[in-house]
Amino acid sequence: MSTVTVSGLSKSYGGPPVLSHVDLVVPNGTIMGVLGSSGCGKTTMLRVVAGFLAPDAGTVAFDGRTVAGDGVNVAAQHRRVGYVPQEGALFPHLDVRANILFGLPRRERRDDRLREMLDLAELPSHIASAYPHELSGGQQQRVALARALAPDPRVVLLDEPFSSLDAALRESAGREVARVLRAAGATAIMVTHDQDEALSLADEVAVMRAGRLAQVDTPVDLYLSPVDVEVASFVGGATVLDARLRGDKARCVLGEVGLVPHDLDDGDAVVIVRPEQIDVLPGGGPGPQGVVDVVSFYGHSATLRMRAEDGSTLVARVPAFDVPRPGDRVTLAVRGLVRAFRRPR
Repeated sequence: MSTVTVSGLSKSYGGPPVLSHVDLVVPNGTIMGVLGSSGCGKTTMLRVVAGFLAPDAGTVAFDGRTVAGDGVNVAAQHRRVGYVPQEGALFPHLDVRANILFGLPRRERRDDRLREMLDLAELPSHIASAYPHELSGGQQQRVALARALAPDPRVVLLDEPFSSLDAALRESAGREVARVLRAAGATAIMVTHDQDEALSLADEVAVMRAGRLAQVDTPVDLYLSPVDVEVASFVGGATVLDARLRGDKARCVLGEVGLVPHDLDDGDAVVIVRPEQIDVLPGGGPGPQGVVDVVSFYGHSATLRMRAEDGSTLVARVPAFDVPRPGDRVTLAVRGLVRAFRRPR
C-alpha cells in the first residue's frame, strides 16, 4: 500500500471550480474519511485520484511518484487503485468467484487467491458459487471490497459505499468493511456525507466545503476541536448561540458557561453547545427556561428541538427513559466547557 499525497488540486467543469487548491496526505495504512455535503467536490477528488478525471492544476502522487499533474497522467488501469463505487456495482451475471477475481490477469485467477480474499472478508467458501442477487447487502459490499483488494492495489477508494443500505445494515456493513481494510493494511479514502459513518470508521477525517478542505483531523479532535463554526455545526449538530465573553466565561441564553481555553478578546462572540451538553430538567426550577417544540425518538435516546426564551433554537439529546413532550416547559443547564468563536461575518 502507498501514501497518497494530493497537492494544490483544482478542477472545474467549465464553470466555478469544483475543487480549489486541495492539499491532503493519506499516510500508508490509513483509512481517510472525506466528509461533506452533496456537491462539495469530494467525489470529484476521488475520481481524480482514481485516474477517471485529469486535474486542471495540482498533483496526485503515490509514495512520492506523481500519477497526475505536472504533465503526467498515468492511466487509471495502471495506477493499481481498487475502486468501490456506490452500491458495490457487482456484475450481476457473474458469480462471487468471477466477481472477486475479475481484476486479476487470467493466469492469476487461482482458487488460492479466491480463498484468501474470502477469508479476509470473512465470507464462507460456499458463497463463491452464489450470484449477487442471492447475497445480502452487507455480503455484496464485502464481495465488492474483496474484488477491489484482490489485485493488491496501492490504494482503495470507496465512493459512498453504504448509501444504498438501510440504517441497521449500514452500521454492521461499515464495521465489517473497516475491519477488512485494516486487516489488509490498506490505504483507503472513503467519501461519505454521513458524519456518523466518517467518525466511527475512519482513522482521520477531512471535512470538505465548497471545494476546499476545512479541517483534517482525527475523529475525536474534529468533534471536540472544530476549527470554525461551520465545521462545528456540520459535525455533530452543535447549537450556535450569541454570547458575551469575559475571560474564561461567557454569558448566553443558557446563562453563564465555562469556556475551553481560547485567545479571543472579551466582548461579542458565539459559543457552540453540543446536544449532549444540554441537561433538560422539568420546568419551574431556577435557571434558563425553554419550550420543547419537536421530539425525535430513537429508542436508546431522543433528540429535542427547543425554543429558548430569546427565540433561539436549541438541540439536546436525552436518554430514552426521560423524554419530555412537545409543548413542555423545561429548565436548561450546560454541562462541561463550551468553545467560543468570533462571530461569523
